[in-house]
Amino acid sequence: QVQLVESGGGLVQPGGSLRLSCATSGFTVSPSAMMWFRQSPGKQRDFVARIVGIADVYADSVKGRFTISRDDINNTVSLQMNSLKPEDTAIYLCGAFTGGNLYWGQGTQVTVSS
Repeated sequence: QVQLVESGGGLVQPGGSLRLSCATSGFTVSPSAMMWFRQSPGKQRDFVARIVGIADVYADSVKGRFTISRDDINNTVSLQMNSLKPEDTAIYLCGAFTGGNLYWGQGTQVTVSS
């Protein structure tokens, strides 16, 4: 059974940093496409970052500020977020495309505010 559990969200001031983690079970992250999306109330779910193999891709809005990484030993995926802005406020969701299916975690809230 595939499971994804995000952690690390919280309240941070503009310019601050947070590191989100996605703990997984039921599959292996290394050959899978792992991704982060975010969603604000009343808005669609937006792509943030994706990693497949050694290739990572970012949304223009976070490029240069966010870094996605994968820990193949612990089977986790992380998102390091620096220079946070109020517009980064959202629920951040970890996703995995594996075995021909797409799975999502429940999300973790990130709030950027002074």
